[in-house]
Amino acid sequence: MKHTKVKDLLNGTKTLHEVKAKGWVRTFRNNQFIALNDGSTINNIQCVVDFENTPDEILKRITTGAAVSITGTLVESQGAGQSVEIQVTKLEILGDSDPEKYPMQPKKHSLEFLRENAHLRIRTNAFGAIMRVRSTLSFAVHQYFQEKGFFYVNTPIITGSDAEGAGEMFRVTALPFDGTPRTEDGKVNFKEDFFGKETNLTVSGQLEGETYAMALGQIYTFGPTFRAENSNTSRHLAEFWMIEPEVAFNNLADNMDLAEDFIKYVIKYTVDKCGDDLKFLEQRLLDEEKSKPQAERSEMALLEKLSFVMDNNFKRVSYTEAIDILKSSKPNKNKKFNYIIDEWGADLQSEHERYLVEKHFKCPVILFDYPAKIKAFYMRLNEDGKTVRAMDILFPGIGEIVGGSQREERLDVLLQKIADLGIDEKELWWYLDTRRFGTAVHSGFGLGFERLVLFVTGMSNIRDVIPFPRTPQNAEF
Repeated sequence: MKHTKVKDLLNGTKTLHEVKAKGWVRTFRNNQFIALNDGSTINNIQCVVDFENTPDEILKRITTGAAVSITGTLVESQGAGQSVEIQVTKLEILGDSDPEKYPMQPKKHSLEFLRENAHLRIRTNAFGAIMRVRSTLSFAVHQYFQEKGFFYVNTPIITGSDAEGAGEMFRVTALPFDGTPRTEDGKVNFKEDFFGKETNLTVSGQLEGETYAMALGQIYTFGPTFRAENSNTSRHLAEFWMIEPEVAFNNLADNMDLAEDFIKYVIKYTVDKCGDDLKFLEQRLLDEEKSKPQAERSEMALLEKLSFVMDNNFKRVSYTEAIDILKSSKPNKNKKFNYIIDEWGADLQSEHERYLVEKHFKCPVILFDYPAKIKAFYMRLNEDGKTVRAMDILFPGIGEIVGGSQREERLDVLLQKIADLGIDEKELWWYLDTRRFGTAVHSGFGLGFERLVLFVTGMSNIRDVIPFPRTPQNAEF
């Protein structure tokens, strides 16, 4: 007899028939009641054991974390909290779990403790919910773009280009650490390396994505990216997933429209599909915030916040207007910001972004037309010669969630920008070819997937929304 998922058993309407369920024991009470979970839902199914007719040696092995197979009759539940339960007729222990050693006991564990046990934290309600939401969001990303006629492109993970120009990249090499071949002037001779040149893990698939957009019209990438940035914060990972659409013939306004529509779609899809998980995560957040001072608590509950993003237009504000707002803001005047805003051209920090979203506008904000000096070389220069057609989307509790721009399609301007930054033109010959042969206005953006999962789940640390986080000094598991 094939086993049925717990989710299907709980959602079914038929009772008084024989069923089989397999999963892991969450709790075992009074030598009689097993709370069984198989990962298909946050909800457990209660399995009632006839302990008088079950050998003691079997009862002793029904411990938290043990894997079991249960056969029995599905009946209407007499107890509160569940509609159905299984009256057990046959119980088989598939895998024992020593209660003295199993770390995921049925009690509240700190998030730090759970990170140290990332291989088992998925057995908890919170992480089961987070990862089901992550999976649903991931599917929604693909569904949105496929419905809109985008083509999915897999850009290289190993690359010779630094798309962001920040230099914070992980080097990929097959050269030996001892006796590394050197050139005459003592530098590493990458010509003897596997690829015959210096290569790194990608920070973005954007440049390669642009080349495909200039033939297929509209494409998106969704894959892992890497930043060797020594940032030990709750918002940074060294390995994370990026969603990057690129669209030929789209200008900056089209780009903003696409990003806003996309975000609203994937959030709505997930809210519709993950009701039980999001209700649990909302309650978890409310419980967590009870210990915080009133001023630090969220103004909205999780589902209310998600509805707010879905139902409201994002406020579009120029960088120049944002600087004026920040300069005259109370925290700036009272020197409460860690980074005081005193002049146009400042690179906005998370505290500034969150002030604009959470205190001033009280809604998601799209900032656009940033100073050219603080943005990447590929962004289109505006007619004023000092700003570029860049846009960032800022979210409550997160700060920047999307960064994008209209790309610089004019070859002469792009060549000048590359020269000014000291980038070797020969390294980007293939990228420049798209401006030589059939160039056109085009735009795109990048969205860090984990930041989106962070927002939708209400979690506060990005290390808790990816299965095995990679951060400075941590590559465990």
